[in-house]
Amino acid sequence: MIIMPVKEGENIERALKKFKRKYERTGVLKELRRRQYFTKPSIIKREAMQHAIYVEHTYRQEE
Repeated sequence: MIIMPVKEGENIERALKKFKRKYERTGVLKELRRRQYFTKPSIIKREAMQHAIYVEHTYRQEE
């Protein structure tokens, strides 16, 4: 549970923005989307390898 202390006289929009930022940092929404469907371990490894290749390729282009 996220607890957001709101100061006396604090703008509600600012408090809501702080809450959204704190909620996003917890990773709840990302985890929920990840758990919506099952991904085979072989596919996870393949995607990780493709990502590593992509990152390596972009770093080499910068140099």
